[in-house]
Parts: sequence; structure tokens; C-alpha cells
Amino acid sequence: MAWIYLIIAAAFETAWTFSIKLMQFSALKTVRANNFFSMHTGLPIILPFAGYILFGIGNIYFFSLGIKQVPTAVAYAVWTAVTLILIKLSELIFLKQRISLPEIGFMLMIMIGILGLRIYATK
Repeated sequence: MAWIYLIIAAAFETAWTFSIKLMQFSALKTVRANNFFSMHTGLPIILPFAGYILFGIGNIYFFSLGIKQVPTAVAYAVWTAVTLILIKLSELIFLKQRISLPEIGFMLMIMIGILGLRIYATK
């Protein structure tokens, strides 16, 4: 179950990363009580901040559950690697970015490393 917690934590970390990317600090001063729930002015500014908080809390919670059952170094390595892969997949799917052959090779090496840690940590 700890491995599932680490994957969930990585998904929250990925969402947290993209909420940071979407934040607009300079636009915060334009949000007022009358346009807070407006789809054009308030919500596009407030939602990344809300996501930052909620995804951050979810990340910490699930990572803390996973780290209790898996050695710390292994848990951190797996969490980081899965996060990197999920971020790249999100960029490919949602942001329509390209991927190069070396990137594919490195992602495969990361996945092989995760599998190796999974096998090693369960012994």
C-alpha cells in the first residue's frame, strides 16, 4: 500500500507544480469581492492558489503515509522519479510539448530504476 501512497503523492506533487506555473501574483490585486467567483477575472486567479494549498497538503499527507513503510531514501527516490515522469506526461498531453528520443531513453531508465528499487525494498 505504501507504493500506492507514493504514486498518489507524486500525482499531487505534479498538480502542485502546475498550480505554481499557473499562479499570477500580479493579478491578485485585481480580485475583489464582486468578481471573486467570476469565470473571467476571479476564478482563474484564485484557483491556482487554492490548488497550491490543497495539492500541497495532499502531497505531504500521502508522502507521509508512504514513507512510514518504505525506507526514506527509497521512498524519496521513487516519489521524485514518478513525479518527473508524470510532469513530462502532463506536458505532452496538456501542453502539447514534444519529446525527444534521449528523453524517452532517460524516462525508461527512471522507470527501470523505480522497478529496481521496488524489488530491492521488498526483500
